[in-house]
Amino acid sequence: MAEPILVVDDQRELRLLIRLSLLSLGRVETAGTVAEALAQVANDRPRLIVLDVSLGAESGLELCRSLKSDPATSGIRILLLSAYGQDADVAAGLAAGADRYMLKPFSPKDLVAACAELIA
Repeated sequence: MAEPILVVDDQRELRLLIRLSLLSLGRVETAGTVAEALAQVANDRPRLIVLDVSLGAESGLELCRSLKSDPATSGIRILLLSAYGQDADVAAGLAAGADRYMLKPFSPKDLVAACAELIA
Protein backbone atom coordinates (compact mmCIF):
# COMPACT_ATOMS: atom_id res chain seq x y z
CA MET A 1 0.00 0.00 0.00
CA ALA A 2 1.26 3.50 -0.82
CA GLU A 3 2.77 5.63 1.88
CA PRO A 4 0.11 7.76 3.57
CA ILE A 5 -0.16 11.46 4.12
CA LEU A 6 -0.10 12.31 7.83
CA VAL A 7 -2.12 15.25 9.16
CA VAL A 8 -0.95 16.54 12.55
CA ASP A 9 -3.14 19.12 14.26
CA ASP A 10 -4.38 19.42 17.83
CA GLN A 11 -7.84 20.59 16.69
CA ARG A 12 -9.92 17.52 15.89
CA GLU A 13 -12.32 19.29 13.53
CA LEU A 14 -9.49 20.80 11.49
CA ARG A 15 -7.72 17.42 11.33
CA LEU A 16 -10.88 15.87 9.91
CA LEU A 17 -11.43 18.70 7.41
CA ILE A 18 -7.85 18.42 6.16
CA ARG A 19 -8.10 14.62 6.01
CA LEU A 20 -11.29 14.76 3.94
CA SER A 21 -9.76 17.39 1.65
CA LEU A 22 -6.69 15.23 0.97
CA LEU A 23 -8.38 11.86 0.42
CA SER A 24 -8.23 12.39 -3.34
CA LEU A 25 -4.43 12.08 -3.02
CA GLY A 26 -4.53 8.67 -1.32
CA ARG A 27 -4.57 7.29 2.20
CA VAL A 28 -4.58 9.93 4.94
CA GLU A 29 -3.79 9.26 8.61
CA THR A 30 -4.13 11.74 11.47
CA ALA A 31 -2.46 12.59 14.78
CA GLY A 32 -3.33 15.14 17.43
CA THR A 33 -0.05 15.26 19.36
CA VAL A 34 3.69 15.05 18.73
CA ALA A 35 3.76 11.61 20.41
CA GLU A 36 0.97 10.31 18.14
CA ALA A 37 2.75 11.76 15.10
CA LEU A 38 6.05 10.10 16.04
CA ALA A 39 4.27 6.76 16.50
CA GLN A 40 2.62 7.12 13.07
CA VAL A 41 5.96 7.99 11.47
CA ALA A 42 7.62 4.96 13.09
CA ASN A 43 4.80 2.55 12.16
CA ASP A 44 3.92 3.73 8.68
CA ARG A 45 6.44 6.14 7.18
CA PRO A 46 4.35 8.89 5.51
CA ARG A 47 5.34 10.51 2.24
CA LEU A 48 4.03 13.89 3.41
CA ILE A 49 3.19 15.44 6.76
CA VAL A 50 0.77 18.36 6.97
CA LEU A 51 1.86 19.80 10.29
CA ASP A 52 0.35 22.55 12.43
CA VAL A 53 3.01 24.86 13.86
CA SER A 54 1.19 25.21 17.18
CA LEU A 55 0.11 21.93 18.76
CA GLY A 56 -1.16 23.23 22.08
CA ALA A 57 1.79 23.11 24.46
CA GLU A 58 3.88 21.27 21.85
CA SER A 59 5.75 22.72 18.90
CA GLY A 60 5.24 21.64 15.33
CA LEU A 61 8.45 23.49 14.49
CA GLU A 62 10.41 21.28 16.89
CA LEU A 63 8.83 18.16 15.43
CA CYS A 64 9.71 19.37 11.92
CA ARG A 65 13.29 20.13 12.95
CA SER A 66 13.62 16.72 14.63
CA LEU A 67 12.28 14.79 11.64
CA LYS A 68 14.39 16.71 9.13
CA SER A 69 17.58 16.27 11.18
CA ASP A 70 17.17 12.47 11.41
CA PRO A 71 18.55 10.67 8.32
CA ALA A 72 15.81 8.05 8.65
CA THR A 73 13.03 10.63 8.28
CA SER A 74 14.70 13.57 6.56
CA GLY A 75 13.17 12.68 3.20
CA ILE A 76 9.59 13.04 4.40
CA ARG A 77 8.05 16.15 2.85
CA ILE A 78 6.57 18.58 5.40
CA LEU A 79 3.99 21.28 4.81
CA LEU A 80 3.62 23.57 7.81
CA LEU A 81 0.23 25.16 8.50
CA SER A 82 0.13 28.22 10.70
CA ALA A 83 -1.93 31.24 11.68
CA TYR A 84 1.39 33.05 12.13
CA GLY A 85 2.20 34.81 8.87
CA GLN A 86 4.89 37.34 9.61
CA ASP A 87 8.08 37.07 7.54
CA ALA A 88 9.97 35.89 10.64
CA ASP A 89 7.41 33.11 11.22
CA VAL A 90 7.69 31.85 7.65
CA ALA A 91 11.50 32.06 7.82
CA ALA A 92 11.51 30.07 11.09
CA GLY A 93 9.34 27.37 9.52
CA LEU A 94 11.54 27.05 6.47
CA ALA A 95 14.67 27.12 8.66
CA ALA A 96 13.20 24.20 10.65
CA GLY A 97 13.21 22.23 7.40
CA ALA A 98 9.66 22.64 6.10
CA ASP A 99 9.25 22.14 2.38
CA ARG A 100 6.29 24.52 2.28
CA TYR A 101 4.62 27.02 4.66
CA MET A 102 0.91 27.74 4.30
CA LEU A 103 -1.20 30.21 6.24
CA LYS A 104 -4.46 29.53 8.05
CA PRO A 105 -7.18 30.06 7.09
CA PHE A 106 -6.53 28.23 3.84
CA SER A 107 -8.58 27.13 0.89
CA PRO A 108 -8.95 23.32 0.84
CA LYS A 109 -8.42 23.49 -2.94
CA ASP A 110 -5.11 25.34 -2.44
CA LEU A 111 -4.04 22.86 0.24
CA VAL A 112 -4.73 19.89 -2.05
CA ALA A 113 -2.78 21.56 -4.86
CA ALA A 114 0.19 22.30 -2.58
CA CYS A 115 0.22 18.73 -1.23
CA ALA A 116 -0.09 17.24 -4.72
CA GLU A 117 2.88 19.34 -5.81
CA LEU A 118 4.98 18.18 -2.82
CA ILE A 119 4.34 14.49 -3.43
CA ALA A 120 4.63 14.62 -7.24
